[in-house]
Amino acid sequence: MPSQSPRYKSFLLFLVLLLILPAMLSAQNGKLTFEDIMKWEDISDVEVSDDGNWLIYSVWPDRGDGEARVLDIGTGSNFTIERGENPEITSDGQWVGAYVKPPLAKQLRSDNNDKPVQGFGLLNTNNGETVELDSVKSFAFSNDSRWLAVLYYQSKEIEEMKSKNKELGTGLLLKNLQADSEITIPFVNEMSFDSTSTYLAYSVVDTSGTENGIYTIDLGNEALSPVPIQKVENGLYQNLSWNGKNRQLAYTSASMDTTYEAGDADIQIWNSNTDALKTAVDADEVDAKWALRSHNDLQWTKDGKRLFFGVLDRELIDIDKQEQVNEQDTSGTVDIYDPTEILDDKEVDVWHWDDPRIKTHEKETWNRRKNHLYRAVYHHDSDEWVQLADEKMPEVDISQNPEVALGNSQVPYLKLMTWDGFYNDYYVVDLQTGQRQKAAEKIQYGADLSPGGNYIIYYDDRDWHLYDVENELYRNLTQANETPFYNEDHDYPSAAPGYGVGGWIEDDEAVLIYDKYDIWKFPVDGGDATNLTVDGRDRQISYRVVRLDPEQPAFGKREELLLRGYYDKKKNYGFYTARVSREGTTRRLEAEKKFDFVTKAKDSDRVFYTRESYDEYPNIWLSEGMRFNDVRQLTDLHTDLHEKYNWGTAELIDWKSLDGETIQGALIKPDNYVEGKKYPVLIYYYRFFSQRAYEFSGISNNHRPTLPQWVSDEYVVFLPDIRFEVGTPGFASTKSLVPGVQKLIDMGVADPDKLGLHGHSWSGYQTAFMITQTDIFDAAIAGAPVSNMTSAYSGIRWGSGLARQFQYEQSQSRIGGSLWEYPELYIENSPVFYADRIETPLLIMFGDEDTAVPWYQGIELYLAMRRLEKDAVFLQYRGEPHHLQEYPNRLDYAIKMKEYFDHYLKGKPAPDWIEQGVPYRGE
Repeated sequence: MPSQSPRYKSFLLFLVLLLILPAMLSAQNGKLTFEDIMKWEDISDVEVSDDGNWLIYSVWPDRGDGEARVLDIGTGSNFTIERGENPEITSDGQWVGAYVKPPLAKQLRSDNNDKPVQGFGLLNTNNGETVELDSVKSFAFSNDSRWLAVLYYQSKEIEEMKSKNKELGTGLLLKNLQADSEITIPFVNEMSFDSTSTYLAYSVVDTSGTENGIYTIDLGNEALSPVPIQKVENGLYQNLSWNGKNRQLAYTSASMDTTYEAGDADIQIWNSNTDALKTAVDADEVDAKWALRSHNDLQWTKDGKRLFFGVLDRELIDIDKQEQVNEQDTSGTVDIYDPTEILDDKEVDVWHWDDPRIKTHEKETWNRRKNHLYRAVYHHDSDEWVQLADEKMPEVDISQNPEVALGNSQVPYLKLMTWDGFYNDYYVVDLQTGQRQKAAEKIQYGADLSPGGNYIIYYDDRDWHLYDVENELYRNLTQANETPFYNEDHDYPSAAPGYGVGGWIEDDEAVLIYDKYDIWKFPVDGGDATNLTVDGRDRQISYRVVRLDPEQPAFGKREELLLRGYYDKKKNYGFYTARVSREGTTRRLEAEKKFDFVTKAKDSDRVFYTRESYDEYPNIWLSEGMRFNDVRQLTDLHTDLHEKYNWGTAELIDWKSLDGETIQGALIKPDNYVEGKKYPVLIYYYRFFSQRAYEFSGISNNHRPTLPQWVSDEYVVFLPDIRFEVGTPGFASTKSLVPGVQKLIDMGVADPDKLGLHGHSWSGYQTAFMITQTDIFDAAIAGAPVSNMTSAYSGIRWGSGLARQFQYEQSQSRIGGSLWEYPELYIENSPVFYADRIETPLLIMFGDEDTAVPWYQGIELYLAMRRLEKDAVFLQYRGEPHHLQEYPNRLDYAIKMKEYFDHYLKGKPAPDWIEQGVPYRGE
């Protein structure tokens, strides 16, 4: 063999270095740090112009200042609005408006009495020029793109006056975007453009009350002179709602007394074509039990023939008003021995066994109940109105159908919801008479009125049912079909839900219903059902309809549908098309990726979507139509993940549970993974997590570990699925997960002495339970875990005020019966009863204002382990709910999670908080 020259050897060395240098840099410099996470930017608030030529979106970091971005899709030009969020674009694409947040540093430096408020940025897409306004509360563009209306925040002086008059208006800026002219109007309470952009209507509430009124401005008149429609001293005019068909304005009209409290209201309608004003509904016409007030919601139907509004329960209004009077009344002499006066200050709640709601639920729902609007409808052609809802049937949906609406009531089941779940009765409501006919009883999973108002479809007892409104007939649509239409993976004690409805076919001809995989068309006339997608079950791909136009009531009889498909076993996604009129699908876009529909341009065929996987950020893509044969990427955030970080790649693995059932999971390995090397493993889970092989992991400092951060530090991350069983949720979780961990050990991936288990909430419970059954894990973190089901069972979910009994008997906790029926199951599934078996160091975390899981559940487990001298640390975050909200606490917990596992799994020195705790030294 000929000898090699020094130059050739140097060249070979250069090639070797060229090949290994990226891996060396990744290994040495590719860690995703906490500072990187704080600076990590995400896309949100995506909108497109009507013609599809402009894309607008926000880009904000996990912590810090972001911006709104405006992309010219044709040229690729970009504009920005610094610190802009929630951007909106005019229909012609020429103007973009966005709220402008104050700099974070300025917010942090300010005290609560001097907090900076948001501003507004207006960008001209013709040249990128931006105008900024300070102290902006809200803004709106007219439909013709010619006008901008901006409502300002109050000045400090006026804001102080609002403590007496909460309806006091603020400054309004009306700007002509084409002529660059503007006017300012003081004390505006509400404002609204009509749909034709002919008028701006607004109401005024000023400090003296003398100019209170409702006004319009003719936008076609250069003078822009306000013209009063109705003006009364101390009047209150609200709920401005334009009839899009004929430019008629509806609003409520009331008067305020000397305490600035508004009384009953009338509903007025102003006809802009005739300048006529009429009272559509007089407050005196309403039954004495009910009140028509300014607190309201006026909505016209699209045909302009009906106006929906609401009435309030007068008794609840009076109770609330009296409570406010009692709180403010401190005048007069006091007889310290008068029992009546003494008892006026009593504070007691009476819990009766037959209360419809338990007291905590009554309190949590009080504001909602006393402000609940009971729906009514005004018929414009007949000039008559009828109340539709009442205390027996509180809810009526707004219907575009001229004859009927769908009403519902859970009133008969209020007591039952404490332990058995949520049910509703559904009614057909006649819009002319208000009469109602019960169509379905004790329904758990909702009902839907067809667009034509001819049918109600609902799911009950594992089947879909159709109710014929006119003939009052019922038909079970799915009973004769051998395909199951109930959730085949349902592992809860409650009845299995269905997979949902895909939509209606025009003229109420048929309805689309999902099974686990396919989309079926069921004719309403009793004809045979058609499996439109045909092969979903054979290919194990779940097809679902993409609603391109959310306002479209029904699909055409031959319409081409865009479908999104998900492979149940392979976990990847695709886009497909199918025809309503025939069987079969056409594949349009498919890859080992996850695809999500974002939006479709209103006036073009352009479809916007995202594409992602574990190692591909979900940037926004464009398809020129539903064929997906002409696609391109529009945004380019984080396209250098592997170059910049030791990001890792994900793969699917499967194993057998202890019962022999096939389980799947996602396994994520670092880029510099070395075959044969055993790695520390972070196990993170909840229920089904294997699909995350094709999902981009959220990058944020919070209660969830940022997975790529751990991978970049040469952890292997394991995301297993869990299969549960009713009655034994803790054991089922253990039987699913532990064999998966053993699979990693057998594969040579996992170091058996470096296994970390992490869960929060429901998986926090699983973590706490699992370490009582096995010592395979070397450290564990349990966030907000239930540790004692016997004490948690009759507790309260303080966020909703509901009892926790339902959760154990019917829902997530999966016991399947009451504490007195199955006391042994509550004990056997409670970690605290087996705390003496724990050999795994445990980090417990709770916010002490957790409204989902009582934080004393963490105390119970901590106290048990403390007494048993088990290795346990309990992190109590003061004033925090179920998920940490304050950024300093989120960052602290994220750091502590990493420090905890780094110590127990990597052997790094333990910080003091792990080694010896942190003594209390005051707050």
